[in-house]
This record gives sequence, structure tokens and C-alpha cells, in this order.
Amino acid sequence: MCARNPGTSLDLEWVSKSRVNTQAVLKRAQQIQSTRLPKKQWQAAWLLRAVSCIDLTTLSGDDTPSNVQRLCLKALQPIRADLLRDMDMQHAGITTAAVCVYPSRVSDAVKTLKAANSSLPVASVATGFPAGQTPLQTRLEEVRVAVADGATEIDIVINRTLALTGQWQELYEELVQFRTACGDAHMKSILAIGELGTFTNVYKASLVSMMAGSDFIKTSTGKEAVNATIPVAVVMSRAIRDYYARTGYKIGFKPAGGIRTAQESLVWLVLVKEELGSEWLSPELFRIGASSLLADIERQIYHHVTGQYAAFHELPLA
Repeated sequence: MCARNPGTSLDLEWVSKSRVNTQAVLKRAQQIQSTRLPKKQWQAAWLLRAVSCIDLTTLSGDDTPSNVQRLCLKALQPIRADLLRDMDMQHAGITTAAVCVYPSRVSDAVKTLKAANSSLPVASVATGFPAGQTPLQTRLEEVRVAVADGATEIDIVINRTLALTGQWQELYEELVQFRTACGDAHMKSILAIGELGTFTNVYKASLVSMMAGSDFIKTSTGKEAVNATIPVAVVMSRAIRDYYARTGYKIGFKPAGGIRTAQESLVWLVLVKEELGSEWLSPELFRIGASSLLADIERQIYHHVTGQYAAFHELPLA
């Protein structure tokens, strides 16, 4: 287990002097995207690793107790049992990393998982997700309610207005309050990179979020026009590396939004392995926020085992 990031005092000099070389980032991203991906049984193994890092998510206006229950049961058995038996992986205990829901649905998820005698984490978005434009006290109370209902991970959204106007002290102070409200629950800070404008702003927001005590930094809410992209991931992973070099604390990374195919998940695993190292390839330090990705991964696993693709009715819906 990694020591939890306690946060540091705000180093405004480090933040203000930070600059990102856009061309270098784009070149590195292109290299990662052109990496040869594993095939056959190696691909299947990597896909099972991807499954174990998924925060299986439902964030819809029509969420009900029954579809949250269904999500939880799928998280506990993400790949069909007979497919795992054919791969000799039936005893590997493969589940997703967590389920992620709105605060009002946390109690439904906790109840379902408790009934299944599972300790799978329940994550909740909070702080005025996705825009983060509600009053501070409202955002703080949302965190407290989610934690009280049993959420052990809180995905908060940063105030993009403060980031865009360079009010890093104010952003830091807000995030420290969110971290305090989280208590023992881990805090994942969503940067909403599609609304931060530049790579330099993304890097600075990453630093401030980590200094304020974030356990993870996350690319997006999934509701912006631009969500998780490889160039932005390079910037955020370099920020994680720099923070680790200075403090000795390892911060998790979570891309989210628009990651829908098994092939895409493999690229993200390659990026994390090459930029952060193999130690980050675990649910403790890497998550993929997704709702439809699991269905495609299971489809690819089915193909690996049977040599053919599943019909729509042959796989339980993710």
C-alpha cells in the first residue's frame, strides 16, 4: 500500500514558473499511440488488468435504485464466469476497481454491495458535478453527505473559474476544504481539461490539486466537449512524476470520458506503464472512468476464448 498523500503547503513559485512544451507533448503522445499493442493471450491478460482498474460508472438523470443495483452486480462479475474458467482465471477474484454514482445513489450502491458481502469501493461525484458552479458550502455539504452514506472515494470537480483566472491560492484553499470534508474517503480531483485552455494550465492545476492533498487527479467529468486525450495524459503524468520526485508521495491517475473500446484501454495502459511505471498499473494508482468500455472488453475476451464475436444477447450488459 502506498502512503496516502497528506498534501503540502502551496508552492506558488513552482506553479507560476511552470511551462509546458506543447510540441514535445504532442510528439510524445504520438509515440505512445503508435506503440505496438500486445496480441493473443498477452492482450487478454492486459484487458483483464484494464477491467480491474475500471470505475464502473453511471451518471445519468434517469438513474434508479434498480439500475445502480445492476451496475454493482456487473462490477462484482465483470466477465462471464465460463470465459474466466476457460482462461484459468476463475479464482483470480477479478472485479472492477469501484462503482461510481451520484451522491443520491450512494446508499443504493452500498446496500447492494453489502448484501453481496463485498468490500468493493463506492465512489461518488460531488461538489456541483459537472460544472462546479454551485456555492462552496453547498459543494462541501454534498461531499459530507456522500461520505456519510458510505462513499469511500469522492470525485470532486475543481473550480475552473479559479484555474482560468490564475487564482491558485483560492483554488488550493477550496481543495483543502474538500479534502477535509472527505475525511478517510480518498479524493479524486477532476480537472475538466477540456475547459482549462492550455497544457500549462493543466499542469498547474495538477500541481495545485496534488499539493492540496488529492489522492488522484482525473482528466474529465465526461460531460465536456473534450475529455480524456493522450497529450493531456502525458502532461498530467509528468506532473505526477514531478510531485513524486519532490515529495515522495505517489498520486493516482484517472482518465475518464470517451474511453469506449478495448483497444483504447490498451493504449492507456501503455501510457501509464511508460510514463509512470509498472507500479501505477494497479487500482490503487490507476483508474479508468467508464460506462460502456467494459462491454467491449468482455466482447474481446469472448473472441479470445471462442474465436468468434458474441451476439448482442450473449453477454450481460455492462
